[in-house]
Amino acid sequence: METRLLIHEESGWKALEYVWNDEQTEAVLEVAGDTREVSYVYLDGKKRTQQYSMPNLNQCKGCHNRSEIMTPIGPSARQLNGDFTYESGTENQLIHLQKIGLLKDMPDLKDCPKLATWNKPETGTLEERSRAWLDINCAHCHNPKGPAMTSGLNLSIHESNPTTMGFDKTPVAAGRGSGNRDYDIVRGNPDKSILIYRMESTDPGIMMPEVGRKTTHKEGVALVREWIKSLK
Repeated sequence: METRLLIHEESGWKALEYVWNDEQTEAVLEVAGDTREVSYVYLDGKKRTQQYSMPNLNQCKGCHNRSEIMTPIGPSARQLNGDFTYESGTENQLIHLQKIGLLKDMPDLKDCPKLATWNKPETGTLEERSRAWLDINCAHCHNPKGPAMTSGLNLSIHESNPTTMGFDKTPVAAGRGSGNRDYDIVRGNPDKSILIYRMESTDPGIMMPEVGRKTTHKEGVALVREWIKSLK
């Protein structure tokens, strides 16, 4: 349905959004984005239908800007350090990228960071898997240089300060987005945590992230809920 590009030019990174036609023969640049209805079969075997939004170019800046400079936000060694099935077979992604010349001066694989997989308990503890989920879904904005830096909430896997991570931290800007809750994360009580409230909501004025989703990732929310509930 869409192809999103980040192209590195002399002046910096530039975001482009291409929308494919129904015949799948051509994609056209759409500065204003687009919205289409999609249907799919979910993990429970039931068919679901929803509106799928493709971002306009200004919305790209909402997540990709760091200190007012647009940059890629997804690829990181800790996220890519795992197996992937290529046409040639299954191989670690970092090793594969090194082989085809896209990575240089890579250290030994054992020295590369690696995140737990959120839905695979055998890869890490409840906390490790929850923080891995927050790291990829939230920390591209909620970090000291991200678009949400003014919130004072850092959900990066590297953060270790309890207050900055959200524990007993009051929001910088209260209002409807807080859901009348006092703290970002309340140990042992996910229902009193603003973090959970905003993750569960699909209201554009409340939900986090602000763009890029129309539904709630119930499995991810359940994981983070379980983690917060386990905290003493």
